[in-house]
Amino acid sequence: MSAIPTPHITAKENDFAKTVLMPGDPLRSKFIAETFLTGAKLVNNVRGVNGYTGEYHGKRVSVMASGMGMPSIGIYSYELFHFYGVENIIRIGSAGAISPDLKLRDIVIALGASTNSNYAAQYKLPGSFAPLASYQLIEKAVSASRKLGIEPHIGNIFSSDTFYDDAASLKEWQKMGVLAVEMESAALYMNAARAKKNALCICTISDCPFTGEACTAEERQLSFTKMMEIALEIA
Repeated sequence: MSAIPTPHITAKENDFAKTVLMPGDPLRSKFIAETFLTGAKLVNNVRGVNGYTGEYHGKRVSVMASGMGMPSIGIYSYELFHFYGVENIIRIGSAGAISPDLKLRDIVIALGASTNSNYAAQYKLPGSFAPLASYQLIEKAVSASRKLGIEPHIGNIFSSDTFYDDAASLKEWQKMGVLAVEMESAALYMNAARAKKNALCICTISDCPFTGEACTAEERQLSFTKMMEIALEIA
């Protein structure tokens, strides 16, 4: 079987830029392409997972959805890293606040991604792996954020395999200084580590499980533009 197209991506060789922005929602991918990219071309639409390549301020950049959860982003990021020559994947997604210091729409840059997933078992490591972001991308993201007048929260996040979970369990992660909960980044960071590529997660706080505050689905899709601009600036 030839490497491309893959079972999940129909793009041709060189259809993707070296840097891919990866929201979870395919509609958010479409929004980014139509709002920020010049000459955006649809390069993948298998299972409705929209992937586009265009230019941002003269830089070639791609955006493609990951779907929800670690199995899904694990497939797409693996294929992009290993078969399409992608060097950098920047996840831009929503997250729930664990830290009491976070408010709706705050920006979180994930240094590391703790997890309750068994994703790392495939590597047969003689211990627990700590999935970390690329320092190079972190440094650029923090700089870009501050140039845009945004002060991001930087630290550890929790990548969970379960969405409908007992919110009280998040208190235990809060005790360890974990900032927020989402469902993808640990798998992305592990894939990048194994492929010797670069990955980063930039999240916007969409809900606060301990208070019940939350953004609507439409707000998540259309208004989380700060993290999009940060990612595009460092692409």
